[in-house]
Amino acid sequence: MKASSSRIVVITGASAGVGRATAQAFAREGARIGLFARNRERLEAARDEVERLGGQALVLVGDVADAKRMEEAAAEVEREFGPIEVWVNNAMTSVFSPFEEMTPEEFRRVTEVTYLGAVHGTMAALKRMLPRDDGVIIQVGSALSDRSIPLQSAYCGAKHAMRGFTDSIRCELIHRKSRVRMTMVQLPAMNTPQFDWVKSRLPNRPQPVPPIYQPDVAAEAIVWASKHRRREIYVGAPTVQAMWGNKFIPGLLDLYLGLTGYKSQQTNEPERPDRPTNLWESVPGPYHAHGRFDARAKSSSIQVWLCENKWSLGILLTGCAAAVAAFAQARGSKR
Repeated sequence: MKASSSRIVVITGASAGVGRATAQAFAREGARIGLFARNRERLEAARDEVERLGGQALVLVGDVADAKRMEEAAAEVEREFGPIEVWVNNAMTSVFSPFEEMTPEEFRRVTEVTYLGAVHGTMAALKRMLPRDDGVIIQVGSALSDRSIPLQSAYCGAKHAMRGFTDSIRCELIHRKSRVRMTMVQLPAMNTPQFDWVKSRLPNRPQPVPPIYQPDVAAEAIVWASKHRRREIYVGAPTVQAMWGNKFIPGLLDLYLGLTGYKSQQTNEPERPDRPTNLWESVPGPYHAHGRFDARAKSSSIQVWLCENKWSLGILLTGCAAAVAAFAQARGSKR
């Protein structure tokens, strides 16, 4: 896998939020990027950003739930730019609703986009990467792929499915001794526009569960993951806390989230019942990478830094331990 500045990348869900921030981050390295999403207007704006930042971009309008369109998009990218080296499965949708009020159609749609969209993207990517024995597929996951919360049963189920599917494919890649690799980047609550367009039955406007991080933090981790061999990257301390907490105290977390999870996903502002939602159709408007929570969002993650520097940190700590041991031994020999 090359680490050159002109890598060829495909990003789904690239018109806003984490996908758009990721496109910007790859563009700063001069990448050639296939931008896939449903909204042409926002994709064209994203393409302009990519080109201003030093990259090249190809607009790919489509729905990740449509496997045929995903395959066509991959072929378009390779005709225009050449072999795809990095594929980022980022597209998602959700419904904020108690489960008993969900319809089967809503549940199916969230699953088709958030889970099957990643399956379709992985199929299109592997079809090209396996014969070349080279490439990276990045699944944009979530703390909710391990620890579910109330009011987002379809989304949590889809992210759990993404994790299980990814682990299975990893095993197959190992079996065939393939150099193609897969990484999951697990995200905390992000300041993206989804909270302005997600379908919701909550009385108040939805919000990410604090603490909230900027999408640029996720983009940094995704770009880094495309160059380094890591099975998973956890973005933000809340992601680590949720995943490890669920291993040791799942029942206690059930109780805690049952008591707090409804309030923590809503602001104090009443919801507009007539606002448009993007579950079935793209919502028009000049949405960007960031949502409306800039004043509350963190612009860095010590967890990402630790992941990126864990070998250097390990060497430093080992050196410090050796120095302490040598000092103690020297003092002991003088007695």
